[in-house]
Amino acid sequence: MIRIKARAPTARAIVLPTVWGAVAVGYKLGCPLAQQNGLGARIVTSAVFFAVGTGLICQVRRTLLRELRLARRAARAAQSVVLRPLPPRLDGLNVAAAQLSADQGASVGGDLYEAIATEHGVRVVMGDVRGHGLSALGTAAAVLGSFREAAHDEPELGRVLGRLERALSRHLREQARAEHPAHGGRAPDHPVSEEFVTLLLLEIGREGELRTLNCGHPWPYRLRGTAVVPLSRAEPLPPLGPFPLPPEPEARSCGRLLPGDSLVLFTDGAEDARDAGGRFFPLREVLRKATGEQPTSAQAVLGTVFTALLRHTADRPSDDVAVLVVRNDRGRAGRSRTGTRDGDTCGSAARARPATVNRRRSTHL
Repeated sequence: MIRIKARAPTARAIVLPTVWGAVAVGYKLGCPLAQQNGLGARIVTSAVFFAVGTGLICQVRRTLLRELRLARRAARAAQSVVLRPLPPRLDGLNVAAAQLSADQGASVGGDLYEAIATEHGVRVVMGDVRGHGLSALGTAAAVLGSFREAAHDEPELGRVLGRLERALSRHLREQARAEHPAHGGRAPDHPVSEEFVTLLLLEIGREGELRTLNCGHPWPYRLRGTAVVPLSRAEPLPPLGPFPLPPEPEARSCGRLLPGDSLVLFTDGAEDARDAGGRFFPLREVLRKATGEQPTSAQAVLGTVFTALLRHTADRPSDDVAVLVVRNDRGRAGRSRTGTRDGDTCGSAARARPATVNRRRSTHL
């Protein structure tokens, strides 16, 4: 059935132009009027060929539009598999996310995100693959597939990051081997060898404890009351791909996500978006306004950001944009505000985990 449906448009695309061409040739060779040199005969001949040309152009246009609709439908299906919709609630957290592609008329971009409730807490990933469109979709799928498995398996956030790094390296090797079989998969001057992914890993514990690992990605904003501040100003690790990670990367402790607090994770396409005058999108000011509006759910904040972003760029963003909002809607019972300012910024490194946790680097792929 799939082959029959796929061949039908192709057959029409070949037969109909052939018929139009046969009509033009038959008129020229078989019609006596076409052999005359008078003005009236020339006008009729020109009208016939103009009609034939118009028919051919219309047929080609219909064929291209049909193929474009099929391509867009396939792109939307692929994107829905890679960036599957997030549940509105995860372990007491209100979650909302959306992605906007820079390709006009397409829904495929190079941004990736996921949020999963595990026995280790709610784990979130936000990333940005170099480039956008279908070329970046395979890389995003490889990273997300690895995260969805490692988030449940690995007790340490650093081990999750190690799994993602190995999955990305394996994907890039296979891609280079497929595109350059004559060179044994080694193509140093090819864009594949320059592929990289900026990535932010976030873990939210049962008590709202925040731990992060950042590989060249923008730090998220914390929304507390009307205050909008970066979760950290620490120097991140290099992006995944071009440089190796430390053997055992340590997650940073970033205090707590208190009840009523929100975190806004985003890709650099949000703050780098420009209007017609070259002004950058004021994401922080938009978030500050969103915190003063009601309701302040994750969905409301997300809608406010994208509405302002599309207005700022006149519906034409120059880069892919992904935004993920997490709001702590857990009860206040048992939640205290002890500690130094509840960790408004990340510490230099995470505190030691319990000694019972095995800290060996995992080799499970």
